[in-house]
Amino acid sequence: MNSTLAIEPSVFYFGTPVALLTTAKAGDETANITPISSAWALGDTYVLGLSNVGKAMRNLRDNGELVINLPDARLCESIERIADTTGVADVPAPKRDKYRFEPDKWTLGGFTPRPSGIVGPPRIAECPVQMEARVTNLTPLDEEGDATIVHAKVLRTHVHQALAVPGTSYVDVDAWKPMYYTFRHYFAQGERVGVNFRAER
Repeated sequence: MNSTLAIEPSVFYFGTPVALLTTAKAGDETANITPISSAWALGDTYVLGLSNVGKAMRNLRDNGELVINLPDARLCESIERIADTTGVADVPAPKRDKYRFEPDKWTLGGFTPRPSGIVGPPRIAECPVQMEARVTNLTPLDEEGDATIVHAKVLRTHVHQALAVPGTSYVDVDAWKPMYYTFRHYFAQGERVGVNFRAER
């Protein structure tokens, strides 16, 4: 039997998918891109964890619309180019030692905007999965007010044609290779090791 050791990790990123949120405030010419790793889905709702001092949270409080773009491993370098930037001109105090203001993350990261069909913010063309969504609930994460739990209902999903199983709404799980964030390192999805009994055949 394996023995265990009690540890105190500085973060609990044991492995979650990377997502790029696109949000926009009314009147802004350029939408913001926010890389996050705190995201998971339940039914047609995505649950997102967002800092309250970032541009994404400010935009969502303004109009509640977003696109949840899911990158694959090929976009790792593009994501890292915008990772230390913020869309807030007056860089918030908690970010000043590590972040810098960048008004156009699209150009910096080499991303291409594509119009959405239902929501205002654009989709990221390079991301294999793009989900238009609208906020349904905002809940403070803690009493300190550092972060918010965002519930976002997915309204429309776009996938690159190479991922779609022809004639269906299924995603080809052998073709889809999401990127994961594990203790602040990026990982590509490895080989399949099994199939859950609920998987649709």
